[in-house]
Amino acid sequence: MSLSRKQKFFKNTALVSIFTMVSRVFGYIRDAAIFICISNTNGALDAFFVAFRIPNFFRRIFGEGALSTAYIPVLSDYKNKKDEKDVKEFINSSFTYLAIILLIISIIGVAITPIMIYLIAPGFVNSEFGQYELSYKLLRITFPYMFFICLTAVSSSILNTYERFSIPAITPTILNIVLIVSVLFFSPLFNEPVYALAWGLSFAGIIQLIFVLRPLIKMGLFPKFNYNKNHPGIKKIKDLMLPVIFGSSVTQVNLIFDTIIASFLITGSIGWLYMSDRFIELPLALFGISVATVLLPKLSEYHNTKDNKSYNATINWGLKLGILISFPTSIGLILLAEPILITLLQYREFSINDVNMTSLSLIAFALGLPGMIGAKILITNYYSRKNTKYPVRAAVIAVISNFILNILFVLYLLNTEFKGAHVGLALATSISAYINFILLLKTALKTKILLIDSNIIKILLKSIISSIFMGLFILYFNLNLEVWLNLDLFHRVTNLFMIIISASLVYFIFLYMFKITPGKLKN
Repeated sequence: MSLSRKQKFFKNTALVSIFTMVSRVFGYIRDAAIFICISNTNGALDAFFVAFRIPNFFRRIFGEGALSTAYIPVLSDYKNKKDEKDVKEFINSSFTYLAIILLIISIIGVAITPIMIYLIAPGFVNSEFGQYELSYKLLRITFPYMFFICLTAVSSSILNTYERFSIPAITPTILNIVLIVSVLFFSPLFNEPVYALAWGLSFAGIIQLIFVLRPLIKMGLFPKFNYNKNHPGIKKIKDLMLPVIFGSSVTQVNLIFDTIIASFLITGSIGWLYMSDRFIELPLALFGISVATVLLPKLSEYHNTKDNKSYNATINWGLKLGILISFPTSIGLILLAEPILITLLQYREFSINDVNMTSLSLIAFALGLPGMIGAKILITNYYSRKNTKYPVRAAVIAVISNFILNILFVLYLLNTEFKGAHVGLALATSISAYINFILLLKTALKTKILLIDSNIIKILLKSIISSIFMGLFILYFNLNLEVWLNLDLFHRVTNLFMIIISASLVYFIFLYMFKITPGKLKN
């Protein structure tokens, strides 16, 4: 990459990360409002999270996953040919076709909500709180969200291909703001407060779609109705999309398995897993998904123009950044799990028991963070080349491993009468993330579609050493549960903020001592 390209690439990545950070901050406020203001003693929140997980699952694998991953390389091909008419025809035909398919899926989905809840949360059927009936009623309201958010993802893919990253990155904030308003102002109006969340979710989907379509009007790329299912671009999307549906969504498939098993565990297990997963999603989105979002269109462009030098420099840059961020973040979340949860959530309806149970699964998820981030970055190496077969094979192995480990860990913990059996589900997810990462890396190196920079091993070792020193520094502070519970909100926030900032400084000071600078990432 030329210097200007490097600067632009870094700028785009920073921009996506900043807007993603804004979105995730609102996401934490949203989740804090939900857990603090709505009681889960009768399992109502567990029911909502299941009803939310199904359309969210479709969003992740069809919207952010398969559709985006398949759509961007194909659109990049048309864009690189510099024929504006062909580009518009492809966008019109593909958007129309996908909208029709998604509408059909939405109608069928609403019709079979009881069956879907039975499949994803079979443990709810015999619940004393009526969670099964509540879940499928909520799902009837939330499922149409899938239609709007998947079309939002397609529109975002068009913007990302044209390097307009800011709008897609800030769009999730709309969902968070709408749900915050739903909790604070509308939930008291319902006999069952979680209905306000369900209606807020569907309403947010409509607003998000409008938000990303507006810039396409200015660009002259607003999709127009043009039903042409035989368009060659649609065929290319289908060929890429079907394997990508599974290959890019290992974590989501694992979470579905987690939900099925968690529905049989004690009430609250689904909520604890959901909340701990949300804390993992922040660094994963900031440094895994954000980097991958910027990488994919760039790598597709370099591959199409046979610029192998820039291609390898770009993928190595992504891997180095992933290393430098994932290890300290993982250690920080493990050591500060309880202080973070107490500071952000332990008020009103969120009890000390909730803190203990959520911290267990948060620690287990945090152990797998480097593998999750690494896999997100590595998978772009395959998809930019339209290579979808091996990621599917790796994903199948990872998902099967996760399913087996889920059962083994949970049965073991239940036999030991350990109350937090849900932690076994989170631990299995982390291990399967490493399995997926190792398989992707091994094959990439073997087939030489990835040439590792000679500095990357040094950066890895220096990052691990710096993270260990950072962890020792964190342990210097008093992290005792009782101490943090006795602090008021102001002192909780200031203490946590001080620890995170000072620990981060320690980490970066050690990196500087090891001569790890931004220039090292570019080489």
